[in-house]
Amino acid sequence: MRGLKKTRTGVVVSNKMDKTVVVATVRMTKHALYKKYMKKRVRFKAHDEENKCQIGDTVVIQECRPLSKEKRWKVVEVLRRAV
Repeated sequence: MRGLKKTRTGVVVSNKMDKTVVVATVRMTKHALYKKYMKKRVRFKAHDEENKCQIGDTVVIQECRPLSKEKRWKVVEVLRRAV
């Protein structure tokens, strides 16, 4: 299945850089020993061409070619604006 790119949904936690946002995604995993659910947070740097994302926005990001040292994702769409 060549050509399928990963997508993630997350919340913008920082937009201080030019054309770059930091998106945090949260997933629930079960602890191996205690069997309780824990939140695992991963932060991705994503390319935002028009600087349209604000802190608190829910966005969809998609993997792409490396754009900088740490930036390998781009913002596809904004699902919900922050209030």
